[in-house]
Amino acid sequence: MSTDVLDTAVLRTEFRLFRREPGGIFWIMLFPTMLLVILGSIPSFREADPALGGLRPVDAYVPVAVLLGLIIGGLQGMPPTLTGYRETGILRRMSTTPVRPAALLTAQMVVLGAASLLSALVTLAVGRLAFGVGLPQQPFGYLVALLLALLASLALGAVLCAVSRTAKIATAIGSTALFPSMFTAGVWLPVEAMPDLLADIVGWTPFGAAAQALNEAAAGDWPGPLRLAVLAFWTVLLTAAASRWFRWE
Repeated sequence: MSTDVLDTAVLRTEFRLFRREPGGIFWIMLFPTMLLVILGSIPSFREADPALGGLRPVDAYVPVAVLLGLIIGGLQGMPPTLTGYRETGILRRMSTTPVRPAALLTAQMVVLGAASLLSALVTLAVGRLAFGVGLPQQPFGYLVALLLALLASLALGAVLCAVSRTAKIATAIGSTALFPSMFTAGVWLPVEAMPDLLADIVGWTPFGAAAQALNEAAAGDWPGPLRLAVLAFWTVLLTAAASRWFRWE
């Protein structure tokens, strides 16, 4: 059997396993949209706010909810799964078969990446249909920023896999990394409403840069080169770290 056929079989298996995990489906694909609906149902969130440059809070929270699905997928979805495979010896046994262990890592990234992007599409659709939030006026720039943010999130998840010895440790580290990531993405306070110094600091983090890039594209501007460069830098750095530290056994 060819390697491509085996890799496709691994991908199908991981997709079926993901469908059987209601927790992953809820937190990655449904929770960000539910959060947006809850916030958008607050009357004051549907009124223009001078602190947000005239935007309504619900407008500012759409990019935040989009990023939230990506963050949860990378930090909470992949680390415990892959670490669990390594802990139980699945990766070691795979290395003695024609199936490449790397195929499992790729399959995980494809499945979680697709789920995160679907979550983003649902969030954008609900924001538009339920609250009249405008669609991104620079859709290609928005897509570029979104894909870079997704790669950065998955690369960070791979680093967590690399440094975690057990699935429980991976879950704990992922949860610890989740909250600062959510903060920099603007979950508690949109980046537009942050003091200038804090916004500048957050802009050097992967999800802070992603939030600012998505906001710029949503407003019709091409994401700033510095935002995209920060995202690309973190993606390369985290990927290199994961490649160096990751062990199949």
